[in-house]
Amino acid sequence: MPLQLLSRIGAAILGGYAFCWGFIAIAHSGLYALGMSFHDAEHLSAILGVLLFLVVFLWTFAARRVGLCWAVLLIGGGVMSGAAALIQRALLA
Repeated sequence: MPLQLLSRIGAAILGGYAFCWGFIAIAHSGLYALGMSFHDAEHLSAILGVLLFLVVFLWTFAARRVGLCWAVLLIGGGVMSGAAALIQRALLA
């Protein structure tokens, strides 16, 4: 039981951080690519990222399987970070 709780806490904090980092990166890149000013895109994506972190944190404790939480959060964060890098590369080209 304590190991499962520690895994859930780790998923909520570390996995949620990775997922929200990817979301903020892709939102910032995408909004800037669509024509929003850099700082407006930065602030809007950060505000939405904080709200998303709250949702992800609560979802991690409400979900039945902690392994699924880890998978969704880490894979989703990685995919969004990769997509953000591609958008940024396209903007620099």
